[in-house]
Amino acid sequence: MPSTEIILTENVPGLGGEADVVKVRRGYARNYLLPSGKAYEVTPASLRQLDNLKKKRAEREARELNEAEELTRRIGKLRVTFTLATGETGKAFGSVTTQDIVTRLKNELGQEIDRHKVVLERPIKDTGEHEVTIKLHHDVSAQFKFEVKSAEAPKTEESPAEHPEKKHRSFFRRKKETK
Repeated sequence: MPSTEIILTENVPGLGGEADVVKVRRGYARNYLLPSGKAYEVTPASLRQLDNLKKKRAEREARELNEAEELTRRIGKLRVTFTLATGETGKAFGSVTTQDIVTRLKNELGQEIDRHKVVLERPIKDTGEHEVTIKLHHDVSAQFKFEVKSAEAPKTEESPAEHPEKKHRSFFRRKKETK
């Protein structure tokens, strides 16, 4: 198969990052990468521009790393409480999902986080404190701690001494009919 070398101008998943020189099939380069502006052909003039692209890439990666570290500090300081509707036994009817976590973080911090960056094996259905990892950058991950509380306070069992008019009856005993 005929192939050609191109220089990528932006990150292309599965192919490479910005300013990478990669070898791809001619049709892929001619029909997709070149017309969409994601790459350009390797020429002597473009090789001279490669240094400029590499500088821009290094600046962008450094800026993204600093932003991720700052966001990690802000997430570490944040304390959030989620409330779930629960039944009489304390079992939750709903759950806390990655979308709930991302929405709450956006409301609290004012910054959008992709829900795929939140590492959550299964939705959280029990009350108490929980900790979730958020991968903000390939080098930086944040630990987000939050608490899940019940929407209603659990009801305490009433003892028969409090209500003397209620008598304890066996489950299998028939109620006597009065005539």
